[in-house]
This record gives sequence, C-alpha cells and structure tokens, in this order.
Amino acid sequence: MLLRTVRLPALLALLLGLMIALPSHAQNTHPWNALSPSQQYLLAPLQSQWDTLPQARQEHMLQRTQEWMKLPPEKQQEIRERIDRWQKMTPEQREQARQNQHLYDTLPLQKQQELHEAFKRYQQLPPDQRDELRRRWLEQSPEQKRQWLDHIGPHSTLPSGHAFGMPHGRH
Repeated sequence: MLLRTVRLPALLALLLGLMIALPSHAQNTHPWNALSPSQQYLLAPLQSQWDTLPQARQEHMLQRTQEWMKLPPEKQQEIRERIDRWQKMTPEQREQARQNQHLYDTLPLQKQQELHEAFKRYQQLPPDQRDELRRRWLEQSPEQKRQWLDHIGPHSTLPSGHAFGMPHGRH
C-alpha cells in the first residue's frame, strides 16, 4: 500500500511533466534539419538559434523564403546578408532600425522616393566622401539632427529634388 501511495504521486508528477513538456516540443514544428536546402541557405544566419525561435517567427520566415526563392541569386544573397547584419545588431541598434523604418513609412510617397534616390547617390559616392558625410552627421548636436529630420519629414519644406539637402546633380 505504501508503494502505491508513493508511486501514484510520482506517476502523476511524471505525467504532468510530460504534458507541460509536450507543447514546447510541439512548438518546434519546423526543425532546422527539416528545412529544404534553399531555405537553409537563405536562413543560414539564423541556424544557431532557429530551433529556439517561436513557431510564429519560424512560419513568418518560411513564408518569406517562398518569395525570396523566386528572386535571382544575387538578390537572394543580398537578403541573406541583410539577415546576417540584423543578427549581429545589438537590441538597441535593432530598435533604432525599427524607428527609422517607421519614420520612413510615415513619409509621403514622393518623400520616400526622394530619400531612396538620395541614398542611391550616397552609395555611389567615393568612400572618403561617405566617411566625411558620416563624420559631419556624428558631429551634429541632437538638436541639429532633429531639425534636419524635421526638414525631410512629412511636413518638410524641402523642395522636391533636394532630399538630404543635396541637389540631384550633386555628387
């Protein structure tokens, strides 16, 4: 009788433990080794933490890979590099990137296009000129940066064709 009394609580504890463990095991419905080679290639920067990601995040990323696999190889590589850069960012840098994206999303379409064109021009500058622009930005006070951001924002007084305060033809 004593043996049954000890066994029953132990058995119940074991069953309860299994019931708790099952959902967390079932949560990982997309283990890394079950992904296709193409999915693994695109998501390689996430490999070390893939099996610990929430199911919803895994499913979102897998849905995105379906779109990405239709892209040319160079675009796929670009996406993979972006994922890798994101993984290497600190939480603070990720939050800043989210805020920047939100700011961009609130701009009128024309301002988004101007900003995109200005960024393309920036990328085409020689490295020393890009470094100089970065240096000048970093030297600005928070108030100067805020004024500049307000200047290109939704209520910008910036004339069309002068995103970032740089005329289109200026390189």
